[in-house]
Amino acid sequence: MANAILIPGKEKRVYSGHPWVFRSDIARVEGDFTPGDIVSVYSSKGKFLAKAFYNPQSQISLRIMSLHDEPIDRAFIFRRVKEAVDYRRMFADLRSCRLIFAESDRLPALIVDSFGDVLVLQCLALGMERFKQDVVDALVEEVHPQGIYERSDVPVRRLEGLEQLTGVMYGTVPDRVEMVENGVHFWVDVKEGQKTGFFVDQRENRALLERYARGRSVLNMFCYTGGFSVYAMRGGAKLVHSVDSSAKAIDLTNKNIALNFPDDARHAAYAEDAFKYLDRMGDQYDLIILDPPAFAKHRDALRNALQGYRKLNVKAFEKIKPGGILFTFSCSQAVSKENFRTAVFTAAAMSGRNVRILHQLTQPADHPVNIYHPEGEYLKGLVLYVE
Repeated sequence: MANAILIPGKEKRVYSGHPWVFRSDIARVEGDFTPGDIVSVYSSKGKFLAKAFYNPQSQISLRIMSLHDEPIDRAFIFRRVKEAVDYRRMFADLRSCRLIFAESDRLPALIVDSFGDVLVLQCLALGMERFKQDVVDALVEEVHPQGIYERSDVPVRRLEGLEQLTGVMYGTVPDRVEMVENGVHFWVDVKEGQKTGFFVDQRENRALLERYARGRSVLNMFCYTGGFSVYAMRGGAKLVHSVDSSAKAIDLTNKNIALNFPDDARHAAYAEDAFKYLDRMGDQYDLIILDPPAFAKHRDALRNALQGYRKLNVKAFEKIKPGGILFTFSCSQAVSKENFRTAVFTAAAMSGRNVRILHQLTQPADHPVNIYHPEGEYLKGLVLYVE
């Protein structure tokens, strides 16, 4: 096994509990290795620090697996998977949640979402790729799914020297999976939908929206598969309009509405650019949801992302009825809570509306934030009362 020796002073990052060591923090690697191997990590003074995946091609060259000098093998992976699932058994419905959340569950770069009888797995790093079959076997032992489907079809894998992959990893996987969340039914496109097919991270925020929907005219922007729209319908909304630029998303939204509220005339869906729709719409809505895709995939895009959030929220503030409620979100990891709040507050000032905060929202407990890895906190939201 090779040893990675850190530059003097860089061991402080490991001592702080952070699971990443960057390529620029490594002084040298001693011994033979293949990219993706487990290596032992040492300080410049020769003190053992951790066991980690090593990939010299990646900017995040070391992804720490353990702070103890122990074997990182199949049995280790089984233990970590069981720990992740047992954690969720305390509070979650294992048939509609995130079962594994990467560094937060000490399984770096690994995502597993559960939709009914099917699990969807996404692997983003070379080291974890070596243990994928062990992960699948551990999941089968723990939760007994009908099938496991891989959605490792994301460009970030290229940074690890990996090709993009999709396909059945275990059992049988239909094109669409029916999932029940808080008593609401959804069709999930696990094979071609965005990311893993459905955004379970908004589960609690959708339930909160339901409480505010009665008697209101609701606009769900960037609706994707209509999650917020279905909850608004169940909450007694007067009307619900769903908007997304993707015709495929609109089709699935309509299917999800029909699955729960067949032949209900309160809902209409539009395949249209969000900004164009906001420009042409009137002031008929008194509850608006803004849940756009990530405007900033990385720090370099932060400035443009914040401009995008300001522009989007200004339009909503200008058009929403007096006494209206705005649910507004950012799912960009590169955008901090402070950045997002400043962008929304600036938008409120630009619109000239008086605005009060009703709720400050984040991701649910099945998307836990490792206290030593703040990068895992990506979902930010505000519920605002607009006078």
